[in-house]
Amino acid sequence: MSLYYDAATVLTADVREGSLKSRIYGNKLELKSKPPHVYALVSETAKYDHFLKEVIDNAAFLSHEPKLTPILSLLLVHDYLFSKNGIAASSSHPLRQAIERHKARVQAEFTKARLRRKCATVEDLKKNLLGEYPPSHSSQPRWVRINTLKTTLEEQIAETFGEYKTDLTVREVGESLASAKVLAMDKNIPGLLALPPEADLTKTQAYKDGKIILQDKASCFPAYLLMGEEDDRALIKDCLDSCAAPGNKTSHLAALLARANRAKHTIFACERDPQRSRTLMNMMAKSGADSVTVLAGKDFLTVNPHDPQYEKVTHLLLDPSCSGSGIIGREDVPSLALPLDRRAQRSPTGDVERHSKKRKRGEAEGQTGNAAEDVDLVEETKDIASDQTRLRKLSALQTKIVEHALSFPAARRVTYSTCSVHVEENEAVVSRILASNHAKTQGWRVLRREEQPAGLREWKHRGGSTPETTASGMAFETPPLSRQDLEACIRCHPGHDEGTMGFFLCGFVRSASHEIQYSDDTTESDDGWEGFSD
Repeated sequence: MSLYYDAATVLTADVREGSLKSRIYGNKLELKSKPPHVYALVSETAKYDHFLKEVIDNAAFLSHEPKLTPILSLLLVHDYLFSKNGIAASSSHPLRQAIERHKARVQAEFTKARLRRKCATVEDLKKNLLGEYPPSHSSQPRWVRINTLKTTLEEQIAETFGEYKTDLTVREVGESLASAKVLAMDKNIPGLLALPPEADLTKTQAYKDGKIILQDKASCFPAYLLMGEEDDRALIKDCLDSCAAPGNKTSHLAALLARANRAKHTIFACERDPQRSRTLMNMMAKSGADSVTVLAGKDFLTVNPHDPQYEKVTHLLLDPSCSGSGIIGREDVPSLALPLDRRAQRSPTGDVERHSKKRKRGEAEGQTGNAAEDVDLVEETKDIASDQTRLRKLSALQTKIVEHALSFPAARRVTYSTCSVHVEENEAVVSRILASNHAKTQGWRVLRREEQPAGLREWKHRGGSTPETTASGMAFETPPLSRQDLEACIRCHPGHDEGTMGFFLCGFVRSASHEIQYSDDTTESDDGWEGFSD
């Protein structure tokens, strides 16, 4: 049956192939199946991909089925569990057999997952899942942050958005036309507004003057978490943004620092790329972030934590290079959460390729299977192996950056974030850090949910997987994250009704017994004194 291969082809095609409908109905990909059937399969699978991944990972059958790739397994298990007619293939088809050989385990994990969500029927489960993980191609609003270094929310509501209706929900705004004068006040980040997706604010005077900044909602989380509640801000000395360009998070941090009357302290902003450094400096000038010192051309990993220049760095914001898998494009092609493929984990290149060659030789000896389909399988497996190799390298680099940040002698709080949906770059990095000798000996732990500022404490999407069960290709062993540690992790799901891209954030804090106590002229008690209030 070519339906599942065609759907996989659509999902893995080059981004230049356009939107989901153009890929399917334009026939550039030379699909063999009826376009409506392919579109329905892809769209329906995208609604439940996180749940299907959970079932497949827990059933752990992928490594036993050479015919299956992660994408094919999602498509097939979707039809096996949710389609009225089951898998659209004959009972003798290799793909159907690959799933049905493990039907007892798949059904058992499906039932467990359904009961965990307290759903009595499959229909109840579907409704629950649509609330838990809405389709990944929902409209994303245009997010606008009020730059309090130059203006106030009240001033911008009166001037720039004076004609706007302000009592809509984020979802309603996301479904509005560009011409609609509507906005939503964000409930999690102070001074953040949601406008229609195609709204163009670049011609407004407020944008030209740097009074408003176009910044995704999730991108506003790190600085807000780093600064903490009002009581936490008295402990802040200097800050450091390790990978700062283009500078949205840096300017947000500067604005929060100024509001906390800590503007006399310095924010060091590292950017190793010369061109991006110029972009960063321009952004700081436009936004009025005078407290920022740009370290142009400086790689954070080359910064000496013991350099006297950084002796008062207490707070570090880390948003290192990542896969970018959470970024939402303008196209509507779903980016599915893929199950773990332990075959690629064992050997990211050699074993997969050798296995592929063996399979092709076997076909020549009379094994069943369509040769053209299997060539596609080989190529997809290689691509997946390459992706997992890249994820391992990224994860190793990200871990190194966090470890480097934790080595700053005066560091008290560190935030780590990515615009990735992959566990390898997120919970797995947190697990690796918590298991490190440095974290244990220097008193580092996660910033617990109840310690987070109110807007983030109330955010419902938390860490969802442990590295032990869902991280792929990790070259280390760490204990699974505890429920409390997972609750400390913040996740944003791409295309959610709340209008964010895919994002991950976790804060680390140092126990008071390991903090450096200052005895310089700028004492903690002096910093805490802000004068009498009216």
